[in-house]
Amino acid sequence: MPAQNEPNASAAVTSFTALLTEEGRGLLADLRDHDPAKELATATRLRRDHPAELVSAALGMARLRQRAVAKFGAEDAYRMFFTPNGVEQSTRRSVAEYRAARFAALGIRSVADLCCGIGGDAIALARLGIRVLAVDRDPLTCEVARANAEALGLAELIEVRCADVADVDTSGYDAVFVDPARRGGRGRIFDPEAYSPPLSWAIEAARKAPHAALKIAPGVPHEAVPDDAEAEWISDGGDVKEAVLWFGTAPGARRATLLPGAHSLVGAGLPDPAVRPVGRYLYEPDGAVIRAHLVADVAAQLGDGGLIDETIAYVTSDELRATDYASAYEITDVLPFNLKKLKALLRERKVGVVTVKKRGSAIEPEELRKKLKLEGVNSCVIVLTRVDGSPSMLLGHPART
Repeated sequence: MPAQNEPNASAAVTSFTALLTEEGRGLLADLRDHDPAKELATATRLRRDHPAELVSAALGMARLRQRAVAKFGAEDAYRMFFTPNGVEQSTRRSVAEYRAARFAALGIRSVADLCCGIGGDAIALARLGIRVLAVDRDPLTCEVARANAEALGLAELIEVRCADVADVDTSGYDAVFVDPARRGGRGRIFDPEAYSPPLSWAIEAARKAPHAALKIAPGVPHEAVPDDAEAEWISDGGDVKEAVLWFGTAPGARRATLLPGAHSLVGAGLPDPAVRPVGRYLYEPDGAVIRAHLVADVAAQLGDGGLIDETIAYVTSDELRATDYASAYEITDVLPFNLKKLKALLRERKVGVVTVKKRGSAIEPEELRKKLKLEGVNSCVIVLTRVDGSPSMLLGHPART
């Protein structure tokens, strides 16, 4: 994570550490349930009894804590401290806990957490009794990580060090975890060699340790994955959150993990399924499955599963089978795309609520909803896609196994 320039860094640290005083903590407790819409009135009230700079810092932290609830849960978020980048880039608690459990299952007792940020992964590791060296080169970020370890009662297991990760000796640790910064001044960074530190550096650091995990963007090209790494794509609640390169586990393996529940599908190296006519059921693989190129493995679970188009990650089958790795829909209609016919059909069936899914179609769901002008008491799932190369619309509803 890039360091701030020295004067700004010093001011930011001073402003933050003021929140750790008795007065600062009291303000944060007072602001736990504050309404952001009434912030001006709240600030005016608090400034009667507290320094303006402290009030501003407390209000900023209160806003960050409210945002962090979605990632960390209310119990932790309202005890922890954050930076704007920390809230944005930190690992979701459920994902960090899953990864920490994988480390623990490998017998890991100590981890060098490089580019630790505000300490989300370090916290999950320490809660399993794993000793952590948490390293970041940004002074404010280190102060926040240190405060979080204290606030959650984990200071004895988490050592926070402000340093360049390239200067840290990790030889005394069972494992290395690297979470390179993937955002810059202009937003997301898509080139792995533009990460900070670059992916190539992180890979070499990983190879020096008995075990290692590198957190990277889920859109990483498969050709960028080293042959000696296991690549894992993780989704949480259906949203793909990240990819992880594991070293010292299963070289060459491809894995899709779905949270909650930690359902993991490991690829068997199957060829792409054949294209077949749309059957009674359509299966939409989870995004992690698609990113991991494991659609064929899901199709194999379904017996007669096949693709509806060689370029589209929808699987079809004549049978309904339970799978953790895809959502199933019972299809009632398979039609060439025709807006006029679609409107007439929905009107005839008194459909007033639709869920629009698309893959391989240029039509935007919101745009379609506006044009349909729906009225009625029934619901329907509309899938805009291609069937064997032809623009098509599939109608149906969620299947119940």
